[in-house]
Amino acid sequence: MLSTIREDIRTAFDRDPAARSTWEVVTCYPGLHALWMHRLAHACWEKDWRWLGRMISHLARWLTGIEIHPGATIGRRFFIDHGMGIVIGETTEIGDGVTLYHGVTLGGTTWEKTKRHPTLKDGVVVGAGAKVLGAITIGEQSRIGANSVVLRDVPAHSTVVGIPGTVVGSTQSLIEDGKINLDHHLLANPVAEALGHVLKMIDDLNARIDTFHPSPKGEKAEKDRQYEADMQSEQEKIERFIGGGI
Repeated sequence: MLSTIREDIRTAFDRDPAARSTWEVVTCYPGLHALWMHRLAHACWEKDWRWLGRMISHLARWLTGIEIHPGATIGRRFFIDHGMGIVIGETTEIGDGVTLYHGVTLGGTTWEKTKRHPTLKDGVVVGAGAKVLGAITIGEQSRIGANSVVLRDVPAHSTVVGIPGTVVGSTQSLIEDGKINLDHHLLANPVAEALGHVLKMIDDLNARIDTFHPSPKGEKAEKDRQYEADMQSEQEKIERFIGGGI
């Protein structure tokens, strides 16, 4: 038990650059408190002391703002950063080295008393506010972007963003020199990419239409130049928007 607690504390230092001392981690990290109380609740659940397990889980939620059903299975080196608003359902299975940020929901999608919550393989990182729903599997070393809604299985070493969640890239490893990769701002934007393709198609269509018309002259030429300037201005606004500009 003591070796497991020491590993939990080391994990906090590996995953959170704000961790400064062991005393701070032990006393001020609600994710650790929720995990330790869950282990007790899960042991009760496994012994068929169901009410006691749920009561411990309920107290943990009240103390930490993190709700973990006592039936959930959680591996080693699990880390919850901040943690407020996290919900982990009864049949959830979490592998080793998984990280969750605040507001994450690992939820179910059926009334059937079967496996109805997600399975997160080793090394998965789930960003703030993301929802992973149903009896799906998130492959090892995958990263779920903040506020994504994931409803289907995700292959190993994948990056997922959006609603519904879309695989937009691959991740070779989320751990570098023993530390977690915190470059969350470098995730792809599938909506911007799709709009970029639409803009390219519109440009190609305009170019084809231009080949069917002779060059205008006089007053018509002036109007065409104005239309061209307006189109260019609007396209720049769209490109600035999809590129995240202000």
